[in-house]
Amino acid sequence: MRKMGLVLSLVGLLLVSIAAGCIGGTTETQEKKVKVAILFDVGGRGDLSFNDMAYLGAERAKKELGVEVEYMTPKSKEDMVPLLEQLAQSKEYDLLVLVGFLWTSPLNEVADKYPDQKFALIDSTTGKVRQNEVDILFREQEVAALMGVIASGMAYELGGDTIGAVAGMDIPPLWKFHIGYLFGAKYFEKKTGKPVKLLWQYTGTFGDTQVGYNTAMQLLQQGAKVLYGLAGLTHVGMFDAVRDWNEQGRGKALAMGQDASQEWYAPKYIPISGAKRVDVAVYDAIKMVVDGTWKGGIITLGLKENGVGYWDLDGVRQFAEFAKEAGKLKDMTPDEVVQIVKEQREKYIKPYVWDIVHELEEKIKNGEIVFKTPKTHEEYEQIIRELEKGNLNAALEKGSVE
Repeated sequence: MRKMGLVLSLVGLLLVSIAAGCIGGTTETQEKKVKVAILFDVGGRGDLSFNDMAYLGAERAKKELGVEVEYMTPKSKEDMVPLLEQLAQSKEYDLLVLVGFLWTSPLNEVADKYPDQKFALIDSTTGKVRQNEVDILFREQEVAALMGVIASGMAYELGGDTIGAVAGMDIPPLWKFHIGYLFGAKYFEKKTGKPVKLLWQYTGTFGDTQVGYNTAMQLLQQGAKVLYGLAGLTHVGMFDAVRDWNEQGRGKALAMGQDASQEWYAPKYIPISGAKRVDVAVYDAIKMVVDGTWKGGIITLGLKENGVGYWDLDGVRQFAEFAKEAGKLKDMTPDEVVQIVKEQREKYIKPYVWDIVHELEEKIKNGEIVFKTPKTHEEYEQIIRELEKGNLNAALEKGSVE
């Protein structure tokens, strides 16, 4: 996924239903648009991350597929089940798109009561296969592997050999990030002969910036030159720590974001972000309804499907503009953010690193290598131990690295 622009290719066709009736001896044809409701999590729009990306995907579907879209945000977790029941009972919507993990339990409570209502759950799964439910997940190992290579290369440009990660909770999606990130670091090591040390720290929270700040400071004091944010709001504190570390003259370090493009937050110190394309997942779910290809079950998106990757400069600009609109981008314009990020990438991500990234990317995309997804914590820990020894094949379900 070399280019991850937000302006994506046009695919799809407006589904038209024909209602015919005889009026005054003539036949009148009426078009009926597919109608979709996007249900954000309790954070709603303006998070510059998950919910805003879901909005982007739905707006793209509205423009390219001609669907009608309504947006809703529950006031609290307690409002989720009543809202879902109300919408399903109305029979007004062809598809209800549920954004994020918090919708998992409410969907489990409601889905079987309304077999004719289609639901799409984004970035989570109920663990049940229903004909009226699609769960769309992401292959996090794939993006994390690329980010591991990039982080390793940047660490060496900063005069070190240690990278780190401020992670959220010890849950399966983070296991996959950990495996991929360490795989990428060891892949870089194998290709260049330059050893890389990884410091991985779970914080136990996705919503505490102070914890993120303190954790990041500890990792920086242990020698980490590049920190990867994998903790939602918590790793915003990590960004602050990296900025302070540099500006207080304590050393040089860089940060990397994840999910949305987060470079705008501190472009001088965040040259790149990994992408988890919630917008692609939302668009694909709607397209299945429009195309009449709906099939219940679990879908995973990776590099091949543009479901994960890293943000290009168009993506950086898009989110900088969002931040500007939200009043969060201060003292610079989106164009200035893009220019700084471009310069920082050229300075810290050298051509030989991009060559390794692109080589690994192609192996993943063409199926030459496929990552394992651990089913238990014990299996996850075993894979990590083997990777730390340099056994990259321990992380692979298919293929090998010689």
